[in-house]
Amino acid sequence: MKPLIITGIGTDVGKTLVAAIITEALQADYWKPVQAGYENGTDSEWIRNIVTNKKTRIFPETYKLKLAASPHIAAREEGVSIELNKIIEDFKKIEVGSKNENTNTDSGGPTSDFLVVEGAGGLLVPLNGEEFVADLLKKINAGIILVSRNHLGSINHSLLTAKVCKDYGLNVIGWIFNDQYLDYEDEIVHWSGFPKIVSVPFCKNVDKGFIKEQGAIVKPALLNHFSVHSQKLV
Repeated sequence: MKPLIITGIGTDVGKTLVAAIITEALQADYWKPVQAGYENGTDSEWIRNIVTNKKTRIFPETYKLKLAASPHIAAREEGVSIELNKIIEDFKKIEVGSKNENTNTDSGGPTSDFLVVEGAGGLLVPLNGEEFVADLLKKINAGIILVSRNHLGSINHSLLTAKVCKDYGLNVIGWIFNDQYLDYEDEIVHWSGFPKIVSVPFCKNVDKGFIKEQGAIVKPALLNHFSVHSQKLV
């Protein structure tokens, strides 16, 4: 199983949208280890409802926190502390299939060659008093897809994200862009040094049809990119 990490340049930049498209494209399994805020439903629930293939398996969150806030604050409100080692333990359980301690159910093994792992917010979102999302991604040590949204400010946010990736030594596969405010993509690719995988067009009303359509478009680009850069998935 090849884990693929989906992270982005911040909050509300299309991470879950891209995660859904990739999940559909590769018939991948999906896991979001930290969910902060679920009044309107979780990202896992949205993924489950929007993908159409029958192979995808959705694994439960390690931390499911009620407050829509930075995970370290949401956890503190519930009197818990997010422990990266606990998340990594669940990651290993997903890889081999075992009893999930959080749900007290048998998670089973992976059903796909790929596992889409969605991060929370951006790379420097705190998970506890000392560690950030970037620290978790370094521990998982998988290929990372960066999501950038074409909106005002995205050049700055994208290049800062790229710098953090380099500072942490993260294994970046490339960019997936979405939305249509302005076309900053070539500049971001040039200045960051990370390649573009594909662009996802703006869609006002995302539905199953859009996810399936984009999945079919994204799939060859992903597989071609992975075959050229296969060492990044080892």
